[in-house]
Amino acid sequence: MLVVAIVFWVCAALIVYAQLGYGLLLALLARLWPAAAPPPATAAELPSVSLVVAAYKEEAVIAEKVANVRALDYPADKLELIVACDGSPDATPQRARAAGADVVLELPRGGKIRAQDAGVRAARGEITAFSDANAFWAPDALRELIAPFATDPTVGYVCGNVAFVNADGGTNQEGLYWRYEMWLRALESRLASVTGGNGAIYATRRGAYVEVDPIMGHDLSFPFNMVKRGWKALYASAARASEKMVPSIEGEFARKRRMMSHGWPIVLTGGLLSPKGYGPLYALMIVSHRVLRYAMPFLHLLALLANSLLLTTSPVYVVTMALQCLLVGAAVLARWVPARLLLVARYYVLTQAALAAGLWDWRRHGTEAGWSPPEGTR
Repeated sequence: MLVVAIVFWVCAALIVYAQLGYGLLLALLARLWPAAAPPPATAAELPSVSLVVAAYKEEAVIAEKVANVRALDYPADKLELIVACDGSPDATPQRARAAGADVVLELPRGGKIRAQDAGVRAARGEITAFSDANAFWAPDALRELIAPFATDPTVGYVCGNVAFVNADGGTNQEGLYWRYEMWLRALESRLASVTGGNGAIYATRRGAYVEVDPIMGHDLSFPFNMVKRGWKALYASAARASEKMVPSIEGEFARKRRMMSHGWPIVLTGGLLSPKGYGPLYALMIVSHRVLRYAMPFLHLLALLANSLLLTTSPVYVVTMALQCLLVGAAVLARWVPARLLLVARYYVLTQAALAAGLWDWRRHGTEAGWSPPEGTR
């Protein structure tokens, strides 16, 4: 039973470290090595920017998105808006033109990444920014997003701060998780580079842009690829955007399952696991924040199996089994009793299940490059 006990405690320790200990470690390192804030960019330093919006079936929101971009506090002669329509079967291209987009590309269906690639090829700006059609930026978001490029020539990628809103009062707890994720991202950025981004608000230097496999989204593939190529990948917390989240936890499960089918290829075959180009601290961040997060459902299953074999050996294992059963029980009960604590448990359990389901989907039938908006986010 010694080997089984070792397996259990190693899995338990890794779960606790990945979910809580890593954040505490980053906070300690940030306290030991505080970073000086870079000086703000002046108006004269503002570079030209091409903002690319990849769009598929976005006729309901594209005009509002164009208006949001036009309202940004940025010199109009330095901002180009490109709407890259990925084989849109609706009136997205026509409404984008009517709303005032500078360039509207009508492309064959090839997926979001290929639409973004086409947008970059058409772009004229020194910096290429990206946003989702349903993500709306604060007036100063673009200035804040491009500030790190102006103050540090080694910066190749910057992601902003997206807040997920659930105005309809649904059960989804993504906002709680995302606030914690943003805190981790801010610490990673201060110490080295971020290990992940988001699709709502980010930008790259033109020379740093990488064309990746169309099934591999930019959110996970860009930061580590930038680091491997000698660039910094930073987080600008003051560059704010908002996006409507899927209302229900079950809808979030479906969204994350789809996302993970795009994430697993990056982890297993896309170069993330290769340490080439990583410094020691960034390698630790990749293992802690990405590798262990993707391994989480399997660590939970191993811990549960090992715990069941150890039940008769010590009262300690009765307690640990009870805690695991309590978590699952709370997740099940939340379906009928939507108390906040129970909903958090349900969100956590289904999020781990989505990771495993995404791997199953990818290995079973591959991942399509195309995408559709999640239900309830429009």
